[in-house]
Amino acid sequence: MKNKSSLRMGILCAGVIAMLFAGIIYAWSILKVPFAEEVGLAAPALALNFTLTMCFFCIGGVVSSFFVKRIGTAMTLVLSGVLAGAGIVLSGMFADSVAALYVFYAFMAGLGIGIAYIVIISTVNAWFPDRRGLSSGALMMGFGASSLLLGNLADRLFATELGWRGTYIAVGIFLGAVILLASLFIRRPPEGFALPAPAARRGGRSEDFTLRDFTPGEMLRRFSFWRAFLYLICITAVGNSVISFCRDLALSVGAEAALASVLVGVLAVCNGLGRILTGALFDAAGRRITMLCANLLTMAAAGLTLVAVVCGSLPLCIVGLCLTGLSYGTSPTVSSAFTSAFYGQKHFAANLGFMNINLMCASFVATACSALIETTGGYTVPFVLLLGLSAVALVLNLSIKRP
Repeated sequence: MKNKSSLRMGILCAGVIAMLFAGIIYAWSILKVPFAEEVGLAAPALALNFTLTMCFFCIGGVVSSFFVKRIGTAMTLVLSGVLAGAGIVLSGMFADSVAALYVFYAFMAGLGIGIAYIVIISTVNAWFPDRRGLSSGALMMGFGASSLLLGNLADRLFATELGWRGTYIAVGIFLGAVILLASLFIRRPPEGFALPAPAARRGGRSEDFTLRDFTPGEMLRRFSFWRAFLYLICITAVGNSVISFCRDLALSVGAEAALASVLVGVLAVCNGLGRILTGALFDAAGRRITMLCANLLTMAAAGLTLVAVVCGSLPLCIVGLCLTGLSYGTSPTVSSAFTSAFYGQKHFAANLGFMNINLMCASFVATACSALIETTGGYTVPFVLLLGLSAVALVLNLSIKRP
């Protein structure tokens, strides 16, 4: 049993490290700076790049199960590592235009990271039927913490002899290498391998439906899926939007440039913390309480940041960004744990790929918020929109029932 436990934890650690590097795409508010200051690309074009990255990230998640079935888990991770690493490297070398940035960063890196994301989560979670929420949370924490660790490291390296191009090339090489190394360790449990069964919850917190494995087609025909899908769009849009303009938001309420960059990292820390806390809460309290807490936290984050913007208060903005990070961290963990709990493990990778398309839809809200900022000259209207979406999410959340 001890050997089995060590094996499971080793695979989880490999997954967390790989996700830490893959999460570099969430550091876009830092990584975009050279393209604005040195290449001269306009803010709307850079905002659209983040949206397109999320779109290809979601597409990568959907097609990942196709590759796993045909070439296996290891080779799919190799493919994703080559795509993601090459995309970042080529962005540093040749992205001197909007079109090149969209091809290399959004398409290649976004697609590669999206494939790796689903493969790692579905494969590692298969080792933790007894702690899927905690396993998902640990993986998501690694993904979310990347902005703090790698994003801020990249920001510092921009000012060194490497420059921004050399930094992009170094980040791409390390990203590809880490995912390739992860492919040597991350495997599904062998057939017949005994794993701990999920513990029965006490206190009547379990859902009142019969568990079974749903195919993607069956899942897509369930109202429970569409309610959860729309709910996730609404709560994800808040964090997704703020991530895309976090640094500029902090500057708008009086933060110094150095502090604004640090706050991007703080948001990332809270993002990672929210992911692992949500996973633990899901295991302990079940789906209903977890999704309700996530929803209320998102409403509080949007509401407080709106007040900070209206009052021009930096302290309130800092608290709002922390809450936003925590609330955004709830979304991917809820998505993973909900999909597994409602629709089973057999088709989990494909089902999660479809559920994660909510990120694509939410990214268009981020683009809309950027357009509103340009049009209105401030952040008030965007945050009114985000607060309204979090209220819509509450209505959808309370209506979710058996699959």
